[in-house]
Amino acid sequence: MKDFNPSKFIKEVKQEGQKIVWPTRKETLITTAMVFVMVLIFSLFFLLVDNIISWLIRLILGI
Repeated sequence: MKDFNPSKFIKEVKQEGQKIVWPTRKETLITTAMVFVMVLIFSLFFLLVDNIISWLIRLILGI
């Protein structure tokens, strides 16, 4: 087993931390808007599918 060197570990953590690239405000807003649009689209899709399946079941059972 290798010896653990805390100072080397902290140095490597700092180096990795400097590689982080944060999204810009514009990128964050665009991505957030895309998520909301996709949620809306999928919600409408599942609402439609649910209503169609419900209608078919009522048709088959004669309710």
